Amino acid sequence: MTPERRSSPVELFWDLVFVFAVTQVTTLLRHDLTWAGFGRAMLILALVWWAWSAYVWVMNAQDPESPPVRVALLAAAGLIFIAGLAVPEAFRGEGTLFAVTYVCVRVAHLALYADASRRGNANWAAIAAFGVTIAIGMGLLLAGSFVHGGWRVALWTAAAAIDYAGPAWLTRESLRGLQEVAVEHFAERYGLFVIICLGESVVAIGVGAQGRPLGAALLAAVGLTLLITAELWWAYFTRFAAIAQQSLAAARDPVLAAADGYSYLHLLLVAGVIVFAVGAREEVAHAAAPLAGPARLALCGGLGIYLLGGVAFRLRMVGTVGWMKIAAAGACLAVYAVSAHAAAWVTAAVLAGLLAALLAWEQWRGALAAPADRALGA
Repeated sequence: MTPERRSSPVELFWDLVFVFAVTQVTTLLRHDLTWAGFGRAMLILALVWWAWSAYVWVMNAQDPESPPVRVALLAAAGLIFIAGLAVPEAFRGEGTLFAVTYVCVRVAHLALYADASRRGNANWAAIAAFGVTIAIGMGLLLAGSFVHGGWRVALWTAAAAIDYAGPAWLTRESLRGLQEVAVEHFAERYGLFVIICLGESVVAIGVGAQGRPLGAALLAAVGLTLLITAELWWAYFTRFAAIAQQSLAAARDPVLAAADGYSYLHLLLVAGVIVFAVGAREEVAHAAAPLAGPARLALCGGLGIYLLGGVAFRLRMVGTVGWMKIAAAGACLAVYAVSAHAAAWVTAAVLAGLLAALLAWEQWRGALAAPADRALGA
């Protein structure tokens, strides 16, 4: 493995740009809280996430203090910001702008990888192998931007599927030799993105409360939704993030473990937080009234997706199943089913209580575990 390092200032700036892009995804979903709207929002989120994740990998193999690397990263940040501007209208009039800027970001990523391979920090054969699938995917993305309706959705879905499939299936053996992994830097970068998404939840809570009298119901909704956000943070960072990092450091195939656990499965965590943020905004905005079905499903379902993402991440990294998280995810959906006539803040209170019980159980289990068991994530 490469010498460990922390995230550089230019990488943190890059993350700030993605805060805006992620915010735009929540806007896209909030304006169309239907199953079709959910699918379109998740498709855009998958593309945005994959671009961010791709740069984590290449920066893991690059020198962030190099002026040319910094310039390339800042230029890509500008392009992804423009792509973010186009996200709310990506399936209408701004599809071509989104596609062109996004493709430029991915081309710059491949150029940075080519430079890393020239310096001996990455394997050119592996880069070229999944570079082919990137080229096919980006071609479909551009083609989809010139058609409308279901054709655009179909072509963009195919583009994302092929792009994701490159390192996942088609070149999995060669992926092992892609590069060395600076484990601490890698795990930190993904943890920071989870925090970015949780920050979007905090912003959504504030926006939902704007322009409304600060009565008891609203204050209760704000406090409870902030508590849920803090509980989501606790569920990821208090114990398991460190265990997963240790497991990655000890993995026989760290590149494959990093790709599976972080690049792929973290998308579930991110999607869960984004969907929850949409529901949280509506829950705060209508604190004293029953929450409409789609918004209530976003609130409860987002938590369920997040918890199941944590289960999948744990299973891949340490090989154990988080049965209590699975049960808690099911309980969140049960809350959705029975809370149609409850005030929005009451629904939030029940969800906060469920998460508190889950975290208390995990804390208790962690306190009882022997040091050897903790290393395995028991």
